[in-house]
Amino acid sequence: MTDAASSPFDDIRRLIVSMPGPDEAAIEAVRLRDRQLTKPAGSLGRLEWIAEWLAAWQAKPLPSVDRPLVCVFAGSHGVVARGVSAYPSEVNRQMLENFAAGGAAINQICGAYGLGFKVFDLALDMPTQDFTTGAAMDEKTCVATMAFGMEAIAGGTDLLAVGEMGIGNTTSAAAIYAALYGGAAEHWVGRGTGVDEEGLKRKVAAVEAALEHHAAHLKDPLEILRRLGGREIAAIAGAILAARQQRIPVILDGYVTTAAAAVLNAIHPSTLDHCVAGHLSAEGAHRDVLERLGKIPLLALGMRLGEGSGAALAAGLVKAAAATHRDMATFDQAGVSTSLS
Repeated sequence: MTDAASSPFDDIRRLIVSMPGPDEAAIEAVRLRDRQLTKPAGSLGRLEWIAEWLAAWQAKPLPSVDRPLVCVFAGSHGVVARGVSAYPSEVNRQMLENFAAGGAAINQICGAYGLGFKVFDLALDMPTQDFTTGAAMDEKTCVATMAFGMEAIAGGTDLLAVGEMGIGNTTSAAAIYAALYGGAAEHWVGRGTGVDEEGLKRKVAAVEAALEHHAAHLKDPLEILRRLGGREIAAIAGAILAARQQRIPVILDGYVTTAAAAVLNAIHPSTLDHCVAGHLSAEGAHRDVLERLGKIPLLALGMRLGEGSGAALAAGLVKAAAATHRDMATFDQAGVSTSLS
């Protein structure tokens, strides 16, 4: 690791310190309008909270979702050579072709909800190093990949859903969680793409070997990211930070995407205030992670597909919340009485 005074990670830490906070005036404007809408107070439950959350981070008294975007980042992992996945690394490239052809689940979800969709190839033909024997990335590569994630959302969007694709990346996510939170590797490791019992044992063994190999370097969350993460996880972390700077609310996808968020949260808890958890994944200990992050998922459908699918479904819900708040009539507009008198 480079000397802390000249670490490539310093710019990331400075960026986190300078992030904008919520717009309190916009929140109050939403609450004022909500009291005038043709419904009992609080009757729309979390949809009302979603409208406030959108306003807070868009800094708009009347929040809207006009240009929603799903970004999927794809990476390749050297740890796949340890037999931790039911599928070979070649599937990464094949799935990107499936995305491009419009044949994946995420394509159908985005089409159904009117969401923009972009997928980013993060050097799929160059796997990260096997993190059981070395760092997955050096600092320069990790920071450059985070910077790529920051640039990926340029072009204007008002709601960002982030997801990933990468054979082996649930092993990487499990290792990150174990490094951040401690506990037995078995607690954090799930079946990913559907490994059998022997495959599950290999995943646990890989996480245990990684934790042992990197034990002296796991105090710094960014070190955890570069040593145990993947390019897609680093890029997602960058996208989350850029969204905050640009006042774009973020919907997190499942187990792997949340690993990127967990790294940022470990640096400073307020880093994720502009993020919501799109869904509760069936993979690994996602519920445990979300509880630690203080995030209540919008959906719980037993999904574990990845590729931004849960976040995209949640984006449809967020669109509905914004439309309801914006377009519902007030009591005065509808001529509805507000009392019995």
